Amino acid sequence: MRFAHLKDAEHPLAVVEAGRVAALPVDGVATIDELIAAGPEVWAVARRTGARTIQDGEPLQPDMLAAPLGTPSKIACVGLNYHDHCRETGMAAPERPLIFAKFPSSLVGPDAAIEWPDGLTEQVDWEVELAVVMGRRIRHASEREALDAVFGYTAANDVSARDLQFADQQWVRAKSIDSFCPLGPVIVTPDEFGDPQDKGLLARVNGETMQDSTTAEMIFGVAEILSFLSRACTLEPGDLILTGTPWGVGGFRDPPVFLEPGDRVEVEVEGIGVLANHIGRSTT
Repeated sequence: MRFAHLKDAEHPLAVVEAGRVAALPVDGVATIDELIAAGPEVWAVARRTGARTIQDGEPLQPDMLAAPLGTPSKIACVGLNYHDHCRETGMAAPERPLIFAKFPSSLVGPDAAIEWPDGLTEQVDWEVELAVVMGRRIRHASEREALDAVFGYTAANDVSARDLQFADQQWVRAKSIDSFCPLGPVIVTPDEFGDPQDKGLLARVNGETMQDSTTAEMIFGVAEILSFLSRACTLEPGDLILTGTPWGVGGFRDPPVFLEPGDRVEVEVEGIGVLANHIGRSTT
C-alpha cells in the first residue's frame, strides 16, 4: 500500500496507486502519524479500505500532496554510508554508522520551496536518500526485529549547507534549516516495497542527472542501522531514519555545484517515486 497526505485537507490521509489518489476514510484516523500510532489492526483496516477507495480515485496532479509525516519525535540520519560517496569525498568508510540528527521543523513535502535566510549560506547541496518510517517501538532490537518494526519507506532529500557544515565541524545546524528535509511523495509499506538493499537512487537538478546509484552501495544496511540505533535510544512509532546518500552531491564536484533560486531538484527512489522541490528566494 502507498499512503500519502493530501495538501490543505481536513482529513489528509490518502492512498495512491497507479497515478491515482483517493482520500482514505478510517474511523478516528486523519493522518499517517495517527495511523501508525493506531497499530497493526488499524493498518489492516486501512489496507482493505484503501483497496476499495482507490478505484474511485482521481488522477494525481502536481501540488496535491503534502509531506507524508507531520511530527516524528526524531529524525535520525546516517553520514558517509555509501561506498561510492566515501570514494568521492576521499574519506575512509566508517567502522560503525555515523549518526546525526535533523530537526523535525526542517520537514516539507513535495512541490514545496527549499528556502533559507538571506546571508546564512551560499553552498546548498542535495542528497537523495532512502528514508525509513518506524511502525513499532524498539529498544535493543536484533536486525530481524528492527526490520519487522518498519511501517514503510519513503524518499528524502537531505539538503545540506556545506559551508555551515564544515565551519561548524558538526552537521546539525547545516542540515536542520527550515525546509531542508523534503519528504515523500508517499510512504510505501514493506510488503510492496520489497528488499530495501536493492533499490535505485537518482537525483536531478534542472533535469540533469547528478546522482545515480543503488542502495546495494550502502556500507550499513537498513536492518543494521535500525538495530544499531536501538541500542542507544528507543525508536518510537513514526520516527524517521535517513540512511545516507550515494556519490554525486554538488559539494564534491570539480568545480562544486550548489543550488540557486529558481532551480528544480528531484530525488527519486525506485519503488517510491519522484520527490520534486524548487529553490525559493532567500527569506529574512
